[in-house]
Amino acid sequence: MNVVIYARYSSDRQTEQSIEGQLKECYEYAQRNCYTVVGEYIDRAISGTTDHRPEFLRMIADGDKKLFQAVLVYQLDRFARNRYDSATYKAKLKKNGIRVLSARENISDDASGVLMEAVLEGMAEYYSVELSQKIRRGMDINAEKCLSTGGNVALGFHVDSEKRFQIDPNTAPVVRRIFEMYASGQSMADIIRYLNANHIKTSYGNEFNKNSINRILRNKRYIGVYTYHGTEVPDGLPRIISDDLFYEVQDMMDKKKKAPARAKAFEGYILSTKLFCGHCKAAMTGISGTSKTRTKYHYYQCVTNRRDKSCHKKTVSKAYIEDLVVTETRKLLTKENIDRIAKEVVRLCEQEKDTENLKRLKKLLKENERATENLFKALENGQIVDVIAERISQKKREHNELEQQILVETSSHPTPTVNEVRFFLNQFRKGDVNDLKYRQALVDTFVNKIYLYDDKMTVLYNTQDSHSDVTIDDLSSSRVALVEAGGVEPPSENV
Repeated sequence: MNVVIYARYSSDRQTEQSIEGQLKECYEYAQRNCYTVVGEYIDRAISGTTDHRPEFLRMIADGDKKLFQAVLVYQLDRFARNRYDSATYKAKLKKNGIRVLSARENISDDASGVLMEAVLEGMAEYYSVELSQKIRRGMDINAEKCLSTGGNVALGFHVDSEKRFQIDPNTAPVVRRIFEMYASGQSMADIIRYLNANHIKTSYGNEFNKNSINRILRNKRYIGVYTYHGTEVPDGLPRIISDDLFYEVQDMMDKKKKAPARAKAFEGYILSTKLFCGHCKAAMTGISGTSKTRTKYHYYQCVTNRRDKSCHKKTVSKAYIEDLVVTETRKLLTKENIDRIAKEVVRLCEQEKDTENLKRLKKLLKENERATENLFKALENGQIVDVIAERISQKKREHNELEQQILVETSSHPTPTVNEVRFFLNQFRKGDVNDLKYRQALVDTFVNKIYLYDDKMTVLYNTQDSHSDVTIDDLSSSRVALVEAGGVEPPSENV
């Protein structure tokens, strides 16, 4: 498996040596697990509480190229210290089949944190359609005004000092040229060759490829549509392309869509990164083999056993062990347990909302109110009226600005209600156990680790709390499930 390493140190109490130590641990971990390191992304003297990290954002963008299957970090707090950002960026990577691995740990920090992140991530992804009208979103002032909310600005635009989108005179002609070339019948390959030959770059500064051209041709921003969290605002942006040209291109792209090619059967190993050998504690990975009758078999095998045979752990049938884990996990989903988990997730979300930036803004607001009160007292005492009145007006403007910043800060981390989380969790009780997407979501949300022996397995769920951060007494007997799991060897004719 190809992996990239992300390393970071913050400006306080850490130095360049911290990066060297992180890289050393990550390379050793990759070697132990037979991973191939194909790149490094390093941010120096930048805090993990912010997502304004150049190398980090470049790594997330490079995930679209699908050149690596995992991001390896020294510890998961190097990836992000804010669980909302962590869930957001992990979800972006996951869409490209990329996981985040830690060289020093298997969970982010504590079991309650893992559960909260998993639930938030699941609510955002797995049930996004069902919950889109049900999950309350915080009001984002910038989005209401069709202003930039951060992130990458599409090719053809730039953002001015007031966060308004403006047409970029240097790159907007490139966008028009791309649409016109496609409408004239030129292929994507022709367009890509033309752009790259003329050293024209994407908005990320990369060379063009089929994906980047496709994103431009499908982007409604170019006909003035401002999009935020699935809501479209016509004429929210300055227009670059006419409706006629845009929809002509859409029709051409739809017609050129070929019938799906005969896809290879995809076998998703839903226990990857969760399943460990009970004997040597090494990871167990998915393998496959074909018998003489051309029948395909799928298994999980201990990495140590596969590498040098020093561990005697038997391989186990993929279907058997996955069915067993899914069955055991569904037993957690009693009404009482769902109620307790929902309340705890909301409590943790509320706790996460009280960020350092929010504390700073609230402190400034209180100082502003005290200063304004003192100015009114000075006014009552007959001090210089004009000067005091001007200062009061200034403080009122500062007060309004601070209130606006606090509103944006709090709405950027909207907290779901207990009923919304309960609704999401209840979907797992009636999910289709044969649906791969459902099975993967169930495991991702609730399963922390599985230790597999030849005669039993131990499942550790995210409801487990070794740090006493979550108290769910009724789950104490369900946190570790001991069940029979007979080892199955692949046929001797496997290749």
